[in-house]
Amino acid sequence: MKLLNVDVVLNRKEDVQQAESEDGILKELDDKTTSYAILSRRWGTEVTYKEMIGLMKMEEQKRDEVRKRDGYQKIIECCEQAKKDGYKWLWIDACCIDKRSSAELSEAINAMYRWYENAQVCYAYLNDVDESVFPTERDLSKFDQSNGWPEWFTRGWTLQELIAPKQVEFFNKDWVLISNKQRLAPTLEVITRIPCDVLTNGLAGKRLSVAQIMSWAARRVTTREEDRAYSLMGLFDVKMPMLYGEGKNAFRRLQLKIIKETSDHSIFAW
Repeated sequence: MKLLNVDVVLNRKEDVQQAESEDGILKELDDKTTSYAILSRRWGTEVTYKEMIGLMKMEEQKRDEVRKRDGYQKIIECCEQAKKDGYKWLWIDACCIDKRSSAELSEAINAMYRWYENAQVCYAYLNDVDESVFPTERDLSKFDQSNGWPEWFTRGWTLQELIAPKQVEFFNKDWVLISNKQRLAPTLEVITRIPCDVLTNGLAGKRLSVAQIMSWAARRVTTREEDRAYSLMGLFDVKMPMLYGEGKNAFRRLQLKIIKETSDHSIFAW
């Protein structure tokens, strides 16, 4: 996996004039042997891989536009948090995957559950939470577009990003730490219907039906129709190539793949 070098990113932010080289901004490392933090958030105006590695070579006007994006601010804030916590390396999907390469994108999506699982910590950024405490009661007036809870809990990809990491820390929109997965497990079970034991200890060794895992994703949404299927592959420990443009067929392919791997007929409920 390609990881951001936290120090290089922050040094580039502090001294634009001197940071002319992109050397070392991203490095290919082994997720099994590297200590790294990882980000989970609702996408906004993101910074791509190409923009991240080429930022200092851009014309000043274009560079300033990139640096003003909310996605760039999240990169900086996340790097600052990672540095504070003692991590040299950080993974953020938008700028660490070169989506111009279909092979790299497919490899990354198939490995993503493992990357979240092997991270030392996952920073879950809740962009619609203002308070310095995690919302413990449903609030339809504040979160009217997301069933009364922060929008992060309605997105398809964040399901595996909640379950896979051993440690998840939640931050509000100002990057103030408001709680963590272990402490919030009972509340998270109410929000997500995922059992506390799965939230705190992961899926390993659990005898869960396919239908039960599918039910956790039932109300979640993705921007691309295909991602409804692709975001579930890690939860079922299956792999398949990405074919963006295939629409609903992605979910049918996922079902067939699961059938080949398990004798659990509860999948036919979906």
